[in-house]
Amino acid sequence: MASTLTFDRVRSDIDVLSRAGLDVGTFMAEVAESVGRAVPHVATCMATCDPATNMVTSVFKFGDLYGQDDQDHLWGLIEYGVDDPTSFAELLRADFPAAGMHASTGGAASSIHRIEELITPYYGYADELRLVGRAGTESWGGIAIFRGSDDEPFSPAEVEFMASLSGAYAAGLRTGILARHTGPGGTAGLHGPVVLVVGADDQLRQMSAGAEDVLDALSNGPNMATASSILWALVAGARRYAAGVVATPPRARVRTDDGRWLVLHSSPLTSADGTGGDVVITIEEARPPEIVPLVVAAFGLTARERDVVQLVLQGEGTKEIASALHMSRYTVQDHLKSIFDKADVRSRRELVARVYFDQYAERMGHELAPSGWFRPVAALD
Repeated sequence: MASTLTFDRVRSDIDVLSRAGLDVGTFMAEVAESVGRAVPHVATCMATCDPATNMVTSVFKFGDLYGQDDQDHLWGLIEYGVDDPTSFAELLRADFPAAGMHASTGGAASSIHRIEELITPYYGYADELRLVGRAGTESWGGIAIFRGSDDEPFSPAEVEFMASLSGAYAAGLRTGILARHTGPGGTAGLHGPVVLVVGADDQLRQMSAGAEDVLDALSNGPNMATASSILWALVAGARRYAAGVVATPPRARVRTDDGRWLVLHSSPLTSADGTGGDVVITIEEARPPEIVPLVVAAFGLTARERDVVQLVLQGEGTKEIASALHMSRYTVQDHLKSIFDKADVRSRRELVARVYFDQYAERMGHELAPSGWFRPVAALD
């Protein structure tokens, strides 16, 4: 096991990385390398998620897992379809943001459905250590690292060390999703929603025109896995909604590697004879009202600061903000100073630009589509 000094150095390194303004893929690669110096393991799986819904939005793999995507659909079905106290969603609500499967089960890791049905039979790993990156009550992603059957299980000290990275990991992901992207968008041909239908037997039965290009865009980056984890997580969530386990159908806002924002949502289908199990997944370009809350949340603002930003984006002045929020003008100014610092801007005008225009600046100057975004170049030819 690594020394306390190594833990401290790696923790410091990851804290620096979280504030370096790296894109998600680069940040994850650096974190994976750093964690390996403190907690040896054979494979790493890292994910981002929508903080509003906890749905997975991207998956990256390192070590022995890199390139192994055949069972990603099964991971999505288990992670979002099975009750499990060690799921990323449950770790978000737990007192402690990390868990070692061997340690948390008293040595009976195989009692966890994910380990028994997926991790051990398909990959040969005997233990898993999970961390959820959380900021307050929001989760921005998770990390899972694995050891083989001939390795020692993860120790309580290693679990505690991983837990100490939760805040920095969340901060790095928040910054990463807002990293500026350049170059043409890979989904520029998306002129309307694309639809996929998954059968009750977990087979992809139908897809509309353009769906393959969109799925490619969802898995087009260094170390990124296929979109299967995302899609089958939505399938599992839709079935839980149909069963009344959750109150709302699942949805997720995803930023592709080329910088385009998409929104994915799924709903259960019922056939004419009353049987169920089929699921329809819809993917479309996200509209500004859907993305602005996520962008604002990524700044790491307090609840009161978010209230101030909402009014700034509506064009309200200091006097009006103070009146609406029942605070003094001086307090509003104090909040604005803090907001500007967190958003890395110097004025209200720059704040509005940071929230809105950074997300689709490369399409500025083209016609507006009905969605409210600028129409893709390809649609104007």
